[in-house]
Amino acid sequence: MSEYGKLLLKIRVHPTLWFVIGVAILTAHFVEMLMLLLIVFIHEMGHAICAQHFKWRIKSIQLLPFGGAVETEEYGNKSLKEDLAVVLAGPLQHVWLIGAAFLLYFFSFISYELYQPFLYMNLMLLAFNLLPIWPLDGGRLLFIGVSLYCTFLEAQKHTLHFSAAFAVVAFLTWLILDPLNLNIWLIIFFISLSLVMEWRQRYYAFIRFLLQRHYGHTNDLAKLKPILVDSQEPIYKVLEMFQRGCKHPVIIMKNGKESGSLDETEILHAYFSEKMTNGKIGDLLYSY
Repeated sequence: MSEYGKLLLKIRVHPTLWFVIGVAILTAHFVEMLMLLLIVFIHEMGHAICAQHFKWRIKSIQLLPFGGAVETEEYGNKSLKEDLAVVLAGPLQHVWLIGAAFLLYFFSFISYELYQPFLYMNLMLLAFNLLPIWPLDGGRLLFIGVSLYCTFLEAQKHTLHFSAAFAVVAFLTWLILDPLNLNIWLIIFFISLSLVMEWRQRYYAFIRFLLQRHYGHTNDLAKLKPILVDSQEPIYKVLEMFQRGCKHPVIIMKNGKESGSLDETEILHAYFSEKMTNGKIGDLLYSY
């Protein structure tokens, strides 16, 4: 089996999707459910195939009633081009799906009764996934954009704060317009849970980001951005200043004067290999 074929073995169906499938069968909406599953599957495979093309490490491909999630082991150290390509590969699938459906309808291969809901589902999923809410594609694009201008940790916090605020406004609007829609309640539950879990695990993601830099799993250090710190600054505080896409020479100041400099690899080595988790950055000058 090819590396792309193996992606099919990583597909997982979320429990909420099984629930929605059951409801669709009971309410005689099975055809619409099949169309939705096809659209969601192609959307997520767009992400997955693109990620596989760039040799990303894919853990799972999860299918949800309103989209999905490709879980990878990459934490902000891939190039901007790769990140954007993988995120946009999902939404772009809707373009050719809409075009193909139109051609099939135009040449009378499918009826208007099939074409209309298929078109509607594509447009709704495309618009929904581009909302600036984590973990939707729009939220991931937001994170990529913010991370270009601030540290990894700050980008996480700003993205999650904005996502939560936007989500509250969106949820209230949806509930006012259609308070009895079961799908809306499922979406609210999933996004709320995702935001809470991502907030709780933000430092875990940050450590993975640092570890990948420590082990050299980076290909996006295109910009040199020096960091000036006092010699008494804790090492972990210096690491919190790291930004994606930037190589950080760390300049150490003492009594207002430069006392030395360190490469970021030396700091990462001290923190992870030598376990100097509570040390001061100035102490490293005597170690190297």
